[in-house]
Amino acid sequence: MVSFGRTRRREGVSKLNGPPLLVLTSLASGPKHGHALLKDIQTFTGERLGAGTLYGAIARLEERGLIAALPEQDRRRPYRLTPAGAALFREVIAEMDHVIGVGKTRLAFLASPPGPETDAAQGRLG
Repeated sequence: MVSFGRTRRREGVSKLNGPPLLVLTSLASGPKHGHALLKDIQTFTGERLGAGTLYGAIARLEERGLIAALPEQDRRRPYRLTPAGAALFREVIAEMDHVIGVGKTRLAFLASPPGPETDAAQGRLG
């Protein structure tokens, strides 16, 4: 386990980002084959993944036991989240929520107009 802030978590949670995270996000709504994954990811991100990027992410997630292939249907192989994948996805989303909360708080601080209170909080006394 490694430490992230005040919480303890499994090694590698914060390294789950980019295409693998997008695949888990898509599969969280149910099993999908590659083309359906590409379309869904494009719908919620506005970006189109390349097939090589998608299938590389699928292979890594499958190796880690986070997703599993289902039986082929009409020459397409759907994938689903495994229980381990769903648990890790929940953990990653909670971690991201925490980081987003910290980021919003800090952005609100940056938006504060400069003045005696802001200067004092930043250690600048006039």
